[in-house]
Amino acid sequence: MRNTPVSASLFIDNRERLTHKLPAGTIAAIKSNLESPTNADAFHPYKQNTDLLYLTGILQEQTAVILFPNAKNESMREILFIRESDPSTVIWEGQKLSIKEAQSRSGIRNVKFISEFPSIFQALCIEAVSIALLTNEHSRASSPLPTGNALFIEETQKAFPLHQSVRLSPILTELRMVKHGLEVEQISKALSITEDGFRRVLSYVKPGVGEWEIEAEYAYEFIRQGSQGFAYTPIVASGANACVLHYIENDQRCVEGDLLLMDVGSEWNGWNADMTRTIPISGTFTARQAEVYDAVLRVMRYAETILRPGISLKDYHEQVMREMGKELVSLSLLTPDELEEGVDTEQWKAAVKKYYMHGTSHHLGLDVHDVTAPNCIISDGMVFTIEPGIYIPAEKIGIRLEDNYYVGATQNENLSQNIPIEREEIEGLMAG
Repeated sequence: MRNTPVSASLFIDNRERLTHKLPAGTIAAIKSNLESPTNADAFHPYKQNTDLLYLTGILQEQTAVILFPNAKNESMREILFIRESDPSTVIWEGQKLSIKEAQSRSGIRNVKFISEFPSIFQALCIEAVSIALLTNEHSRASSPLPTGNALFIEETQKAFPLHQSVRLSPILTELRMVKHGLEVEQISKALSITEDGFRRVLSYVKPGVGEWEIEAEYAYEFIRQGSQGFAYTPIVASGANACVLHYIENDQRCVEGDLLLMDVGSEWNGWNADMTRTIPISGTFTARQAEVYDAVLRVMRYAETILRPGISLKDYHEQVMREMGKELVSLSLLTPDELEEGVDTEQWKAAVKKYYMHGTSHHLGLDVHDVTAPNCIISDGMVFTIEPGIYIPAEKIGIRLEDNYYVGATQNENLSQNIPIEREEIEGLMAG
């Protein structure tokens, strides 16, 4: 087997915590993401709905789950629905999960085929007072095409117009923001594989190498170790490309004397790593590159000290921006008067954003930009990235550094602490 599935105890616990938060008489149902066809007779690589994965551990398409803690028949309080393997499917795609395998992975005893979902859901809804359905309420969500759950909501509200509706997304977001120990293990494994990919690349990068070739080195290491591959489209940005925040073309050759910014991470069992490192293509930082690099690293270290329980994400980022402003002054990119006390908040923020235009941290988990609540207050058990950067297009310098942190009750744990980040270590490893 490519890798070992996560213990079903995680998903059993997740479902139990969710059902305790459902209003009395509520039935909850979630469907998997739709398969996305290409122009011809194939499909884009499949990605499971992460809320469904969080509750069941099932990565397979054409899956659904019903949770109805008040069902009269106890066996109908948890039902998992999976795709049936017909003879044609077995020939063309291979065997899908069996009922026994689905039971083992999810911890749900009542497993049925997806063709039975409509009739069972309808029968159970007659017992229910309200129906909890899933909408995509991620702050960065953009859905130009209807999702499986969006279509399901339309069907359900048409069939049961007098039932009360319950939003599942806020409940699941509250649960998912605080990570179970088994989730942290998956993220740590993804980071370990990412570390191996980075160390592999350090001995490979040199002037003349293509960005795409570096991407291929990561892909080889990730897949060789049983990962699902990249957690997100990798950024391998050399020279001026590093100043483009979401540069993904990866089609240029590395030039002597330039920097190489790599924002990559592997996926493990659906959980993600998110690492960024910036290295000198020639193996040694120039004096100016080193000056900027050290400034970014100092801001990163500062951010770690204040990413603690009780602070809001908004206040945290604003304090990091203030610290970044001081570094930009020391680099002669800003003048002291632009950051003086009393300067209008939006005015000094605009000055800093000329060189540091993105957020400092985001939740990490089943989604790379994992779910977060409005006005999130940081608490122990959460996992965040810390990723400050300075971008100076006029100098072809773009430096971002990113590690992943578990917020503990008494102190943080840097889950990516083994991935080289100090300039001297990187230069030493590149020198062989």
